[in-house]
Amino acid sequence: MPDRCVENRARWPLLSHDVALPLVIVLAVLATFAGALGNGWVEWDDNINFLENPNYRGFGWSEIRWMLTVTTGPHWIPLTWVTLALDYVVWGMNPLGYHLTSLLLHAANGVLLYLVALRLLGLGAPQAGRTALSVGAAAAALFWALHPLRAESVAWVTERRDVLSGLFYLATVLLYLRMCAAEGAERRRWLAASLACYALALLSKFLVITLPFVLLVLDAYPLRRFSRATVREKVPYLLLAAAGAAIALWAARANVPLTPVESHPPIARAAMTVYSLAFYLRKTVIPTDLSPVYELPAEVHLSDLPFLASTVGVALLTLAFLLLRRRWPAGLAVWVAYGVTLAPASGIVHGGPQLVADRYSYLSCLGWALLAGAAVCAVVSPGASGARVRRWSPLAVAVLALWIVALGFLTWHQVQVWRDTEALWRQAIDVDPACGLCHNRLGAFLGDRGALVPALDHFEKAIQARPDRIRYHGNMGLALLRLNRPAEAIPHLRRVLERYPADVEMRSRLGAALILEKRLDEARAELDEAIRLDPTHAEALTNLGVALTALDRPAEAVPPFERAIAANPELPLARFGLARAYRLLGRTAAAEEQAAIGTRLLSRPASGAPR
Repeated sequence: MPDRCVENRARWPLLSHDVALPLVIVLAVLATFAGALGNGWVEWDDNINFLENPNYRGFGWSEIRWMLTVTTGPHWIPLTWVTLALDYVVWGMNPLGYHLTSLLLHAANGVLLYLVALRLLGLGAPQAGRTALSVGAAAAALFWALHPLRAESVAWVTERRDVLSGLFYLATVLLYLRMCAAEGAERRRWLAASLACYALALLSKFLVITLPFVLLVLDAYPLRRFSRATVREKVPYLLLAAAGAAIALWAARANVPLTPVESHPPIARAAMTVYSLAFYLRKTVIPTDLSPVYELPAEVHLSDLPFLASTVGVALLTLAFLLLRRRWPAGLAVWVAYGVTLAPASGIVHGGPQLVADRYSYLSCLGWALLAGAAVCAVVSPGASGARVRRWSPLAVAVLALWIVALGFLTWHQVQVWRDTEALWRQAIDVDPACGLCHNRLGAFLGDRGALVPALDHFEKAIQARPDRIRYHGNMGLALLRLNRPAEAIPHLRRVLERYPADVEMRSRLGAALILEKRLDEARAELDEAIRLDPTHAEALTNLGVALTALDRPAEAVPPFERAIAANPELPLARFGLARAYRLLGRTAAAEEQAAIGTRLLSRPASGAPR
């Protein structure tokens, strides 16, 4: 079947808006997201992926091997790492360059969506004029690209995988539509190009695995070519998707603890899935109170109001789309494609602390933008039915234009949320004051910068909000320890060890707290156990040396200090401890040497934060 949109294009010469509208889209995206260029790194994976990770920095054999083999959480994203390595080669560790690349990719995605929408709207409304199709396609692209839900994917460097996979996802669809309009050898070339883009999308982020099913939805509407032959046509796409799914499942099991069935059984997973379907649609219409984290509750019950309301809403929408499928097939097609695309990020298989996340809307909400574009196309088309529709067309277009401008304004402000770590977590707490994860993260950030009293307040709120998160007690214990309140720290550290007895870090900190409380024999017992679990743990070895020195056994303290220095030569406390032990043993020259090295190390800026 020939592509009706292509037929329409053949009847019209190249119009000025063929170039002007894509340019408007690019400029609008750049203007709306320009604030991201001033953003820095945020301690929400950026620190782990970039600041503390030298492995992606360059294109040597070791870096290339790392990019091809590493899994980041549930993701195997070698192509994404290649773009980040290019950023490093050009910009070093300046975050501006990384943000610029993400912004340019998103602008390109806006143009690709315009081209896809132009074809799909032409297929769905063959009676529409070229100007109406172009305006509708531009409205769809602007509505999607300028929406505040896109801020997380564009302004967070870690989510480069979203904008990059989106680029190849949209290119795959566009080339597929070209293939459907071609025949013979040309058709095979377009198919090969589409498959190549799909493979690149999978190398950027695994969530594109549902694309073959979205193509089947397009076959049903608006292409109207669904058949056994078109199903067989998807076999190469499905094979690529299966490979991507297998790698993603392996990576998730290796790197991300999956949410246990005991806490979230199948009925809870169903409630989470339905909630996500309602959430992204609701936020598409009313994009307020957006947050970097929407925390997964400790327990999910279908009878809870948010989940019950979502279930009722989704059921009613599904029924409405089914009843209207003959008169309005586009609605059902978008609804099915939306659910299919969102499935891998819903509660069916779940891992991580989030219930939903703005970034999961990047591809799943493309269909809602197309519906907005179709509405614009309908009201501005010369063939719009009825004089009343034509009379109100300018007002309708003006209202949508104002809406898009308002979305851009909201997006500008949402981008600023990602400017630094403190702004990020304060926004999350403003949206949800009961978010335990958010209080814990903000407390860790403040504690790392010496603001220990405010950090304690956030740790307390984190523990109150999520008593099931035992590790939050570890951060509380560390903050109390730094405030020289060891007696208060000890119960929190013991609470962590009751659940996680093999946690060497917590056991070492408990040993330090017991030393400060002069409970030296207890401290030695804890530190001996920590070193048994990890014989090279520099902090535990240092604390054991301190305990032995305090017990007036400096000769026994020297070997732990020396082993700590061998494990971490940059640890000043081990140097000072060894110097003290040497002095007690009468080795003055060696003591002065170690003390001098420790002083030099202590003058360097400290790094690291509690988690």
